[in-house]
Amino acid sequence: MTPLQTPRTIPEYLDRLRAALAGADPALVQDALYDAEEYLRAELAENPGTDEATMLATVATSYGAPDEVADIYRVQETTVTKAMRSPPPAPRKSWLGRFFGVALDPHTYGSLFYMLLALPLGILYFTWAVTGVSLSAGLLVLIIGVPFIVLFIGTVYALSLVEGRLVETLLGERMPRRPHVPTRQGGFLERVKEIVAEPRTWSTLLYMVLMLPLGIVYFTAIVTLLSISFGFTFGGVVTVLWQLGFVWVDGMTLQPDWLAPFAWLLVPLGIALFFGTLHLARAIGHMHGTLAKHMLVRG
Repeated sequence: MTPLQTPRTIPEYLDRLRAALAGADPALVQDALYDAEEYLRAELAENPGTDEATMLATVATSYGAPDEVADIYRVQETTVTKAMRSPPPAPRKSWLGRFFGVALDPHTYGSLFYMLLALPLGILYFTWAVTGVSLSAGLLVLIIGVPFIVLFIGTVYALSLVEGRLVETLLGERMPRRPHVPTRQGGFLERVKEIVAEPRTWSTLLYMVLMLPLGIVYFTAIVTLLSISFGFTFGGVVTVLWQLGFVWVDGMTLQPDWLAPFAWLLVPLGIALFFGTLHLARAIGHMHGTLAKHMLVRG
């Protein structure tokens, strides 16, 4: 890197790194920018008598130029993705194979678990967001108002990082592995203003509020559909066995007489509904992962 190409400030270095990562996954860009700024500011802090331009010229040979760092992160992302993600199931040509093949996709069960987990998470996120915003508005007129806002937004970012790890693990959507830091420059009030003006702060709060109605819908849908499918399947098996004389219930009628001929249909209907529920869970998991990506990751 020639002196003319060497960034003279850390923000300039980060801008060039962001430009070099154009087209990459936004979560990868956020991780790369965080790592670079963390490293550069640590180097600057260890050499208090050195200006940024001199430090960057020295660091460029060890940490790398923005283009070089971008290439390293692209290669690492490909390697880590191949190592962490389980191989996808072999594609099925027939519609029956595609219908029942959803049971072999690991993210199907991750989506099921996330839909069950969404309700308690939604209650936690909603309560935290609403309480924090209310207290921040109420304490703003006091001297502790601004520090409280900073602390609250910090916890919101921490919860969004935890949510991102859950989304990536269970739903398979790439999410940031580093916290989001809007700025590390200027005085305290300037940093507070930038944090409050950061669109990602408000989109994260909106996501936390939306998680409650979404969690209710997800939990209700998955519990209802699984209960009906299991009820049809096992109820149909027991009814058929009772009709064949393998199950005897003293003094009890399992179903009305007119329903007896249809008992044989309950088992395939329950199985079909179960696999249909798996497809629905997988689709919702993909949809929610995309929603989380747009609202929790800075574009």
